[in-house]
Amino acid sequence: MKKILPFILLVGFLLTACGTSRQAPDIHYASGAGPDMDLSVSAWPAATAMAPAMEEAPSPEDGMTSNSGNGAASQVQRMVIKNADLAIVVSDVEARMKAINDLAVNMGGYVVSSNLYQSYTNDYVEVPEASVVIRVPSEKLKEVLESITKDTVEVQNENVTSQDITPDYVDLKSRLKNLESAEAQLEDIMKNATETEDVINVFNQLTYYREQIELVKGQMKYYEESVALSAVSVRIIAEETIQPIKVAGWEPKGVARDAIQNLIYFFQDFISFLIYFTLNTLPKLIVISIPLYLVFLGLRVVYRKLRRNKVKPAEPAG
Repeated sequence: MKKILPFILLVGFLLTACGTSRQAPDIHYASGAGPDMDLSVSAWPAATAMAPAMEEAPSPEDGMTSNSGNGAASQVQRMVIKNADLAIVVSDVEARMKAINDLAVNMGGYVVSSNLYQSYTNDYVEVPEASVVIRVPSEKLKEVLESITKDTVEVQNENVTSQDITPDYVDLKSRLKNLESAEAQLEDIMKNATETEDVINVFNQLTYYREQIELVKGQMKYYEESVALSAVSVRIIAEETIQPIKVAGWEPKGVARDAIQNLIYFFQDFISFLIYFTLNTLPKLIVISIPLYLVFLGLRVVYRKLRRNKVKPAEPAG
């Protein structure tokens, strides 16, 4: 036990000293712990769990570019996730859906999902509609959007979003470096541990750090794939669903068109409600009401008869 203690103190010193180049953050101790807590092997899990993760400045090979020619300071390469969302109107929904799927493959991406379903026009005519989600290389996003919107009847919506994840990615790299350093030091301590209790405690810490390392690597991989491949969501609408409204040869536009369209929807819904109520709900109510009314009439007759018997005067004795 005494031979292991110096190594543990050395690990604790290195973990806390890695952030001396930055402003030291406030350390919040867990319940029952304090600055003078025991740093023996048995107390190692609590001590390492409370040690704050210090970020280290990324090295040039860790994603830094140098502008030594003009004397400018090094800058971190930005990591930006770009996604797009579109709604297009076409004359042939199925053909356009297949074309978008083929476009994703030809551009070096893949199809995430592709759904074809039925929609309805204002006149309740059944027409096809589709939704497609693809992933394509981010550097080809502009070219892909131009191909998708080419030769369409109308582009109802086109929205491109960008999310800068550079700070998060740099933090993950720093965290991974600290975790791997702690793992290596724990492995050295494991080699010198002789007592069973010491081996078990160090092994538990190694397991914890290795799990954290895998989690950080998985998050970094997700970020890298999201940056490399942009997600494009496309809603494909049939041309029949946007036919203009005509009233006695007049074709309203803008606010007038929307107001008339909403009024038409109201009357359509109201008439549909009346038809449904008359043919479906009203017969059910009649069927239920007739037996209930008959029961009510029977109970009323019985009640009146009982009431008359109670108020009937007693006959005089002979």
